[in-house]
Amino acid sequence: MAVVAGSSTTIKAALMRWLYSVVMWLLQPLLRRKLLRRAVAEPLYGTNIAERLGDYSEQNIPAASRHDLVWVHAVSLGETRAAAALVQQLRAQLPGMRLLLTHGTATGRAQGQSLLQPGDVQVWQPWDTPGAVQRFLKHFQPRIGLLMETEVWPNWAAACKAAGVPLCLVNGRLSEKSLLAAQRMGWLAKPAFRALAGVWAQSEDDSKRFSLLGATVRGVMGNFKYDVLPDAAQWERGQQWNKAVGKPVVMLASAREGEEQMLIEQLATFGSKIGADTVQWLIVPRHPQRFDEVAQLWQKAGYAVSRRSQWGDAPPTDQPTIWLGDSLGEMALYYGLADMALLGGSFAPLGGQNLIEAAACACPVVAGPHTFNFAEATETAVALGAALQCQDLQAALERVYERVQHPEKLLPMRAAALQWVGLHRGAAKRTVADLRATLLH
Repeated sequence: MAVVAGSSTTIKAALMRWLYSVVMWLLQPLLRRKLLRRAVAEPLYGTNIAERLGDYSEQNIPAASRHDLVWVHAVSLGETRAAAALVQQLRAQLPGMRLLLTHGTATGRAQGQSLLQPGDVQVWQPWDTPGAVQRFLKHFQPRIGLLMETEVWPNWAAACKAAGVPLCLVNGRLSEKSLLAAQRMGWLAKPAFRALAGVWAQSEDDSKRFSLLGATVRGVMGNFKYDVLPDAAQWERGQQWNKAVGKPVVMLASAREGEEQMLIEQLATFGSKIGADTVQWLIVPRHPQRFDEVAQLWQKAGYAVSRRSQWGDAPPTDQPTIWLGDSLGEMALYYGLADMALLGGSFAPLGGQNLIEAAACACPVVAGPHTFNFAEATETAVALGAALQCQDLQAALERVYERVQHPEKLLPMRAAALQWVGLHRGAAKRTVADLRATLLH
């Protein structure tokens, strides 16, 4: 009876993946159109679209060197920044390793260029159809696949298992919300997680949630983001600019849609206490396609806007303006420039953004109530005094005002931020060492 039940489960799972694959195949024309639309604002989306459908013929890989390729998938900007620590350890612990780096977004691909060395390969991720994935694996024949954080696709997992390529999830995180979504699609999600060669989770809570999906959890290693060192030259430049401003600089960091409007409305109620006359506001949107939209939003609200792309050698300080950080790869500069930062994505119900990067730059952070994407990091940062968390934006602005008017109150937070980051470093090194011992011997 157990054999019959097991066979029935296997058949149902196979049928669900077949139906899913048919849908993904039918969606390919829509994918092309979507990419071409996005390319209007971000031209990189319009390049090498054939790669996404499994055509990598322009990437000439000598057969003799294919066994050295280590595939790292970092879908977007945040994952690619964190992947820097992983790639550094792979090069240190696997001499001769060549990197095969894939992405899904333009910001991830642009950031990923900084991780490449001669002999490495960077391409778009294959769309999750059996044909595209099989062509990807046949062309590159990677030694192992390392997926950053959350990116588990059903056909990727099945094809890698069939081809004998160990597919792993590293720096793995899974929120309660994501777990519930995966459980609702259990016929697809559970076979994919069971097919992984292993998961190296960020926290014990993440580990438990992955186990509920059938994944083999091989270790709890911490978060790679603690291992990423900020660009020292950028940070120092930001600090120099900060000294020339003459008033506190407060940053809305990695802002998501709707949060700028929330801030505009709150500033109207705060009056001059924390307005553009007494505080220099720096707005850094999370997504570059929103730069123009955010500039127009502030201008419509009656503010003058000065964009980073137009600053030249230094930002303007001669008149009240809203500064707009419309550049990529300069977060260390922005955190060096800011006295405090409001954490984007945490005031709208979006789960929050990475507060570790700010802490590594000794920039005190105030988070809103929605931090489920970085729950453990936020909890430990607040407990150590490296960050504050508030119930809403109004309360956050009150806390910011209390501190920027008395800079000495920021010093303990800056020290705690650096201490907090230091306490949690080493996840990437531990993960690669364990990979070597278990899968790469």
